[in-house]
Amino acid sequence: MRKGFGIGLSVLGGFLLMLAVLAQFWAPGQLMKTPLDTDSTTLLEGTAELGGSDDGELPVRAFSVTHADSERSDDEVVVFQNSSCLVKDEGGIDSCVSADDPDERLLSASTDDFATDRRTAEAVNDATYLPPSAEEKEGLVNKWPFEAEKKSYDYWDGLSGQPVQAVYDRTETVDGVDLYVYSVSISEAPIELTAGVPGLYNDEKELWIEPTTGSIVNQIDAQERLDEDGNPFLALDLRFTEEQVAKNAEAAKDNADKLRLVTETVPLIGYAVGIPALLIGIALLLLSRRRDQSSDVESAHAGRHTGLSLKKS
Repeated sequence: MRKGFGIGLSVLGGFLLMLAVLAQFWAPGQLMKTPLDTDSTTLLEGTAELGGSDDGELPVRAFSVTHADSERSDDEVVVFQNSSCLVKDEGGIDSCVSADDPDERLLSASTDDFATDRRTAEAVNDATYLPPSAEEKEGLVNKWPFEAEKKSYDYWDGLSGQPVQAVYDRTETVDGVDLYVYSVSISEAPIELTAGVPGLYNDEKELWIEPTTGSIVNQIDAQERLDEDGNPFLALDLRFTEEQVAKNAEAAKDNADKLRLVTETVPLIGYAVGIPALLIGIALLLLSRRRDQSSDVESAHAGRHTGLSLKKS
């Protein structure tokens, strides 16, 4: 019985140790990848003030739709298509409108094709994945890397067409989720205000990042666009809606919990239970072996003693 129990504990301990090693060293590389089924709509709200207009500040909404192209993506790179628009918040609007909207609510619209490394979230510029018309990018695009750190990152700013520094500023808790807050500051970057019209661009942006998954939970953006003479062209203040932040926080927490379960909890339990089980199992097997050897010796002695007794008689 002791031998059988020892074999059982040894097998259990070995299995748990193997599971712990796989979860700690192999699973992260397989699980910490941007999903290929991403299909999300992000909603922002705020105000806009157009230069040269008597309307003052207008309530606005921005919609950003991001879709992963699984057919063009692979194990290392994910390809995205994004469409976004800025509209006047009038008439209960809940999506982008066309350029010929009868209420003239569309302020701007754009589309973008880009690809990123599924682990690091850094831009990938490769004709294998992107059409010739795709803009080359540098730095982080769309999200932060898995296991984000409290440091500065190169972050792609689409309006100025350049990577900028996203500097770690602080940690905040939002809806029970600990988030890293990064700040971006852009001063007088040359941009194109409209087709063929140059201008300047100032921006102060903060991004709230769930560090385990690298997902963006919240964003606040204060932009100022000026003509070459410094006259206001557009002042824009945008932030994720409260509903969007709550939705993002819940999704980030669920995904982070799943990753931590596999990469942290499973190895911890595997080592904590597997090592003692394996050692106890081996010890029981050794004791059982010694006991069997002792029994064999005693049997041999008993046989010799019996043989001697028979000879005497």
